[in-house]
Amino acid sequence: MVETLNLFRQLYKKWRARRAAPREVSEVFRFKYTCFRDLLDSNAQLLAIITDIEEKLQGRQVFGMAYVRSQAARAAFHAFRMIKNLDVLSGHKYPVLYQVLDAINEKIKRELSPKKELPLTEHILFYDRLTKEAVDWVGGKNANLGEVKNRVGLPIPPGFAITTKAFEAFLSHNDLVDEINKRKMEIEPQDPESIARASRAIQELIVGAALPPELEAAIFRAFDRLEAESKPFRPEAASLRVSLRSSAIGEDSDLTFAGQYLTSLNVTQDRLLETYKEIVASLYTSRAMAYRLQKGIRDEDVAMSVACLAMVDSVASGVAYSRHPFNPLENQVIITAVWGLGPYAVDGTISPDRYVVAKEPDYPLVEAHITAKPVQLLMGRFQGTEEIPVPPEDQEKPCLNAEQIKMLADYAVKLEEHFRCPQDIEWALDRHGRLLILQTRPLHPEAHVREAWRTPQVEGFEVLLQGGDVAFPGVGAGPAYHISSDEDLLHFPEGAVLVAKHSSPKFVLVMAKAQAIVTDSGSVAGHMAAVAREFHVPSLLAVPSATKVIPPGEVITVDAYSGRVYRGRVTKLLAFAEDRTPHMRDTPVHRTLVKVAEFIVPLHLVDPKAADFTPEHCRSLHDLSRLVHEFSYNEMFKISDIAADRGEGALRLAAPVPLDLYLIDLGAGLTGVPPGATEVTMENIASVPFKALLRGMTHKELQALEPRPVQFSGLFAVMREQMLATPQYEERFGEKSYAIISDKYLNFSSRVGYHYSILDAYAGASVNKNYITFSFKGGAADDIRRNRRVRAIAIVLMGLDFNVDVKGDRVDARLQKYPAEVILEKLELIGRLLVFTRQMDMLMAAEASVEAVAQSFLAGKYNLGPEAFQELSP
Repeated sequence: MVETLNLFRQLYKKWRARRAAPREVSEVFRFKYTCFRDLLDSNAQLLAIITDIEEKLQGRQVFGMAYVRSQAARAAFHAFRMIKNLDVLSGHKYPVLYQVLDAINEKIKRELSPKKELPLTEHILFYDRLTKEAVDWVGGKNANLGEVKNRVGLPIPPGFAITTKAFEAFLSHNDLVDEINKRKMEIEPQDPESIARASRAIQELIVGAALPPELEAAIFRAFDRLEAESKPFRPEAASLRVSLRSSAIGEDSDLTFAGQYLTSLNVTQDRLLETYKEIVASLYTSRAMAYRLQKGIRDEDVAMSVACLAMVDSVASGVAYSRHPFNPLENQVIITAVWGLGPYAVDGTISPDRYVVAKEPDYPLVEAHITAKPVQLLMGRFQGTEEIPVPPEDQEKPCLNAEQIKMLADYAVKLEEHFRCPQDIEWALDRHGRLLILQTRPLHPEAHVREAWRTPQVEGFEVLLQGGDVAFPGVGAGPAYHISSDEDLLHFPEGAVLVAKHSSPKFVLVMAKAQAIVTDSGSVAGHMAAVAREFHVPSLLAVPSATKVIPPGEVITVDAYSGRVYRGRVTKLLAFAEDRTPHMRDTPVHRTLVKVAEFIVPLHLVDPKAADFTPEHCRSLHDLSRLVHEFSYNEMFKISDIAADRGEGALRLAAPVPLDLYLIDLGAGLTGVPPGATEVTMENIASVPFKALLRGMTHKELQALEPRPVQFSGLFAVMREQMLATPQYEERFGEKSYAIISDKYLNFSSRVGYHYSILDAYAGASVNKNYITFSFKGGAADDIRRNRRVRAIAIVLMGLDFNVDVKGDRVDARLQKYPAEVILEKLELIGRLLVFTRQMDMLMAAEASVEAVAQSFLAGKYNLGPEAFQELSP
């Protein structure tokens, strides 16, 4: 029977040993790696979409149905891209995932199918007809100005919006949609120059196209009306000049407010139509096109409205913040001002005057800092703007008097109260003494958290930690409770602050109880951060040494605005925590987003070991992303099997490592290799993770090791097991080892004697993509000794912060979502561990040796002398 099994085994090995051409083998690896890289990219994109939707769910920003449809489509696109790449990686093992995605998409479509918008046929809407409900027709800037005028009752320059209906009519009149799509067909996503060429061609098409006659007439009629309405505020016989500002819809707020679209100041009537077309064309700058391409944004969900405002011949201009922009403890109005037009107040040309005003009755001035302002920007005589000197007697004068400062402070407070969040406001003072609001938008203090260390801290309280990334802003206080295992979550007390080494979506189990979360590492775009935002738990991630500095049980206050952790309960901070009802809540559009988000945002699958971690239990796109992300690691883990079967085309590594090691380069993993080479040295290695692993394997203390101490009971057990093991029970692994590498990727398989280890790792700039998976199996001793061996390895890996699972003589470990420098540090330690554990079977004579060997490694004691094991001998 044994001879028959051996015959079949030899035939099977010959069948597996059929060689493909080296180039074909290399292409297989590259293809699989490309699929995996694209999968990780879409995972990161989908998490970013979820983050943005969660911010919109808070209701503090204006958005419309175009946003909801666009984000739903983008989320579905990236979920499909992840599933498709996993399907290819796995050899089509998961067709059920397509069915699950289709079912979720159908539910999303049902929520989107009833049209929430009212029909719009007008090309022009004056501001007296605009509110936030018109955002899909006129974009966020226009809608906000309509709110300021009609609901807050504050003055804005007279003007009108050229609607998205006008934009669509313009494109349709010239068949521009088809022409634009033709140019986009020439784009190669990885080639920036192809995007630039398409951008230039599309912008030329738009600028060179004719406006529909009815649109031209509508714009000129609106201009004539605006000229009549603004006449009392212009010098006699002066013609109307306007500013044209982009007000795009269909893209996320970070893009819309990033300043990438065009604004034109001091435009005359004869330049009106051409300037409108230039602003429309700015939808297709290289930057805007690349962003939409990378984010999966559909062009059909993008439209451009344009704000046309009577030009304010400003005496002074500036910015007002209804709260300090990066120190939320200072609940004061901050006003900046320069002479002339506003651009110099924000672009750094002039250091502006700065006023700090208390939010108290009569708005007392707390501080005034007046600067020297040698130049100013004014309206050009014919068009555009020009810089002129400020008269010497005015250069060090304040731009605003006391009454104007109070009035602006009052404006800021009213806007904050209306929009229910701090505001970033642009204002202008005209030559008639009128203070006008030019624009208002939400102020995001959390975006400035990295500057917060410069601001004064709360006096009288010790700062334990400072820094980190804000996953959700806010303040929370309570006793610190450290989480290091699933068991700890079961005992998490109500009102505690969760402290952990790494963020985990499993924390959802206690988020309803947690006052705040602090972790040593983690990503603000990760799964746990998304859940923290859903539960509104103030969270600070990537705070170095948090678990070491914060004692368990210590009462702490987490300030997730400024990035500080205080010892004790800071009452001043807790009083600052506000509970506002956002102004978009309960609008029809917001209610639709809530319904759609139910199938995108929630994460139900948090534990890969749970019985319900299956495709059939996915209820949201977030669930699908989590599942596919986890499964993809398992599939990439198996790539080493292909290397063992098809090793042709590999280059042997000549290095002082105890392995017969061959390399397969996926691209940028090697450098300086001459054509026709069959061997490379460590100097040829360019792969960052592989270099880290080799640094560990060639560590000087490991290179100098003498043979391990031999315990004769262990030696006899190994010899006995080798002699008695039958082929069907124990097969000796192949002697060649392989490393499949790129600049940021490593798949390493070591097959030495009866030991088999696989390492798969990625180390790049994106924390969400970084990971290490490691598996070790085998050994030549009996079952007990092999189990002791893997348990010793498991203790080491847990000491290195890996999640570890031990079954029989196999240990599996995972570390993910750490910065690249941490990943590389751990890879170097695994390199040391691989060399350290050789011949360890013979040391596993007693149970106590498990802990002794592990602690020796963790302490950096790699040379295990006989004295270390004398007391363990039976």
